[in-house]
Amino acid sequence: MAERRDDERDTRDVRGGGPDTGEGPRRSARPEEAGAWEELVATARRTVADGLVVGTSGNVSVRVGDTVLVTPSGVPYDRLTPGDVTGVDLDGRQVLGTLVPTSELPMHLAVHRTTDARAVVHTHAVYATAVSTLVTELPLIHYMAAALGGPVRVAPYATYGTDELAGNMLRALAGRSGCLLQNHGTVTHGATLDQAYDRTAQLEWMCRLWLTATSVPGLTPSLLSGRQLAEVEERLRGYGQRR
Repeated sequence: MAERRDDERDTRDVRGGGPDTGEGPRRSARPEEAGAWEELVATARRTVADGLVVGTSGNVSVRVGDTVLVTPSGVPYDRLTPGDVTGVDLDGRQVLGTLVPTSELPMHLAVHRTTDARAVVHTHAVYATAVSTLVTELPLIHYMAAALGGPVRVAPYATYGTDELAGNMLRALAGRSGCLLQNHGTVTHGATLDQAYDRTAQLEWMCRLWLTATSVPGLTPSLLSGRQLAEVEERLRGYGQRR
């Protein structure tokens, strides 16, 4: 969601307990869920450390079986503990924890329901958000667009946390592993949290590159063609270490 509002009450007290709902945890986290939660919190903290989000903006999710672990709403990431594990099923019903899940849950569930992604990262990265206000698709300024499946589209604006935004995002993500959200930020997904995060960082870098190139007076940056990008996509299929 956007920056935490003054009227949004933190969902836990300073001792790290759950909200005053009168309910206990739905069930205990399984070992694999506890491990995934630890990785999720580390990734969420990394988005802050790397300047991709400010405060409690942005959110992260990871799927373990049919459970989607998500960052909770309005809680600074440095305050999250192993006991704060928050999870929902694919229908959005909370099954783990008592902290309220992120308000962007519809976006995360839309990705997990319709793709084979295991992790989703959403940020309010500055350069990417700036680009989202200028174009409907990030121009092909660098061949690493191929790593996201092709030219990065911009999903039309819709109010945060709505099914409309989730639908716009899914259309922008068709055939892609990342997109921009108009006047909002970024969404990327991957097979792992590391992959989803790396795609977010790559997208922010490409947006910064394009903005930098277009800022030179009197000059227009050269762009890649669809054929050139297709050649890179082919080469990337064999990139990296073989196991």
